[in-house]
Amino acid sequence: MARGVAELFMAVCRAEVMALKPGNVHVHAAGHGMTVADFLLSADVAAPEIARPGAGVGERILRAARATRAAVNCNTNLGILLLTAPLARAAETPPARPLRDRLCTVLAELSVEDAEAAYEAIRLAAPGGLGRAAEHDVAGPATVDLRTAMAAARSRDRIAAQYADGYRDVFEVGVACAQALAGTDPVPVAEAVYLEFLTAFPDSHVLRKQGESAAAAVMAEARELRRQLAAEKSDAVRHDHLFAFDARLKWQGINPGTSADLTVASLFAHWLEEREQAAEG
Repeated sequence: MARGVAELFMAVCRAEVMALKPGNVHVHAAGHGMTVADFLLSADVAAPEIARPGAGVGERILRAARATRAAVNCNTNLGILLLTAPLARAAETPPARPLRDRLCTVLAELSVEDAEAAYEAIRLAAPGGLGRAAEHDVAGPATVDLRTAMAAARSRDRIAAQYADGYRDVFEVGVACAQALAGTDPVPVAEAVYLEFLTAFPDSHVLRKQGESAAAAVMAEARELRRQLAAEKSDAVRHDHLFAFDARLKWQGINPGTSADLTVASLFAHWLEEREQAAEG
């Protein structure tokens, strides 16, 4: 079971980095001081920790963050770790109920110890634009369970909102998009899911680093891009549209990292569900 979860985690991370995700790092263009090799190595070293049998959510996050820092010495995957650790823990539980229901149980059982471990992982990763919080600041000790701490940050961080809302965006936006494209090659699925998030709401990483107007502009441009892609039959021209938007965002130093993290979590959840369905049938 653990090996299967680790392999799925690595496969999802590889598919995501192969996808042409405007503004984010991918095989078509590096960016933001990071390379594709950094992301692939990060996935390899984090996978066994995210899938560690019997480990709590906080322990998975912290061990994976430490392994990542030791391997690449930069923050390549904090959001991915925060989102996938609860999913991996839920996947360990008997599949008598849907994965999303079991995930909600995992989230409800999160502890102060989980929060302390996650705080340490966040401090270690030192994500850009983090700033200080009025309550439950990660610079200090944890005083509430991890879900409560995340709920306090939900208005400014879409990853935190997943903990508070039972991964609503992951399942209702990302997984739904992936399911609609079932049977398609994973890379275009990753591109489609990423664009779905980029057009659904302002990216919270862009919000933190560049502000509301920049985040709104990125979302508006992404919606226009999606309209262009839907009207275009040529894969080559579609690629050109994506690549042009990618170049503009990177030239401006804009990285919609939350949309990329949500894409990984959505594909991970989708593939975990597919694996369970295959085992049943």
